[in-house]
This record gives sequence, structure tokens and C-alpha cells, in this order.
Amino acid sequence: MARRSGVLSRLAVVVVAAYCLAAATPGAADWMRGSATFYGGSNAAGTMGGACGYGNLYSTGYGTDTAALSTSLFNDGAACGECYQVQCDQGSSPNCKPGVTVTITATNLCPTDYSKPNDNGGWCNPPRKHLDMAQPAWERIGVYRAGIVPVLFQRVPCSRSGGVRFTINGHSYFELVLITNVGGPGSIRAVQIKGSRTGWTTMSRNWGANWQSNSYLNGQSISFAVTATNGQKVVFQDVAPSNWGFGQTFTNYGQFY
Repeated sequence: MARRSGVLSRLAVVVVAAYCLAAATPGAADWMRGSATFYGGSNAAGTMGGACGYGNLYSTGYGTDTAALSTSLFNDGAACGECYQVQCDQGSSPNCKPGVTVTITATNLCPTDYSKPNDNGGWCNPPRKHLDMAQPAWERIGVYRAGIVPVLFQRVPCSRSGGVRFTINGHSYFELVLITNVGGPGSIRAVQIKGSRTGWTTMSRNWGANWQSNSYLNGQSISFAVTATNGQKVVFQDVAPSNWGFGQTFTNYGQFY
């Protein structure tokens, strides 16, 4: 009986130790396997613009730690602004730089190329999970001559400086609003817009991070109610004053966390 009790005690210690080890590695189950290439040149000049519509990635705050996502990750633009932690899969390639992790923002779409097989040039064809990273970010995790490396990556919260920004483009009866600098989940599920003399109107995603409304809001202060992909909703009350103009960017420093 004493022998059996000792075995059970040791088993309990092992179980507790295993539980503590799992608890000490948060998000381990969230890591996904994929691959990564690079584009844009050594100064990342070729990454400006892109399918999310962010334009100059320096002025919009994203810099060179960015990536174009394969179609299976891009989700028709719904993934724009999301952040991913990426590391080279050292167990699968000799071309990794060990111990380095990079956090990138999704700012572009890596297009399909069905003229090439998925494992030889068609890197962004579905169902592949592929990141075409800005070259400066990629070179921190991989050896340049390799061109492509296997990676482990997971979605992480985005850390942004300042508030969410709203750039109002378009014309009367058509507001095309680019929403940038989104913290926390980084990506947006739904947007509503309201003028100081109107009710709330649901906007639709036009492309990338651009949302559209067909309301006439000239001469009114504008508010936005934004719901992120984690369900958090933030109201940006009167973020644009009544004398706003097309092409201008506004913020009231409200943010997601």
C-alpha cells in the first residue's frame, strides 16, 4: 500500500509539473506552420501602397515590419492591420537565424500564380499559409540566399502609438474612409458612421481597410462606431469637425487594446 501511494504521489507531481510547463508557454497551441519569402527591396520601397490601401507605410506608422498575406490568410481584406509574430522554423531549415522573432503587420495581398505549382513558385496559392514579408523584416529571420524559409507564426495584439485614424476620401454622397493605426486585434469587423444631423448608418467594406458610405454628410461633424474582429466596439464621437474636407485625416486618440 505504501509503495502504491508513493507511485501515485510521484504521478501527481509529474502531472502538476506538466500543467505548470504548459501554463508557462502561453499561446503555444496558436502557432501555425507556413512559409515566408520577401519583396520590396532592401529599403522596402516596393511595399508601399498595397491591397489594404495604407499608402505610404512610413506616414501611416507601419514602417518596414510588414507582410503581404496569401489568399487563405488575407480573407478578402478582412485581415488588413492584423499583427503576426514570426520566427524561422529552425527544425526544418538550415537557413534560419536562430532565436529571432519579428512582429509584422498585414498590409498587402500576395497574389496567386496558378501557372506555377504550390511548392515551386506558387507560394501564395491556396491553401498555402504564406507570408511575403518586407525584405528588411525577412532578413532578420532568414539567410538572404535561401529566398524562402519555413516559418512558425501566430497572431498577436498590435501595439500602436496614438489613436485610430480616419482618412475621409470620396465626394458628396460617397464617403470612402480609410481606417488605420488600429491597435489590439488590428483588424475591423464592422463600421458605422453618423453625421451630427443624421442617425447611424452601417458602412460596407469597399476594399482593404477602406469603408464606404453613401450618405450626405457635408457640413456635419462625423462620428464612427468601429467594431474590431475581437468584438470590442469603440465609438469615436465627433472625430471629424463640421468643417472637415475630403483627403483629410482625423483622430481623437481613441484606441483598441
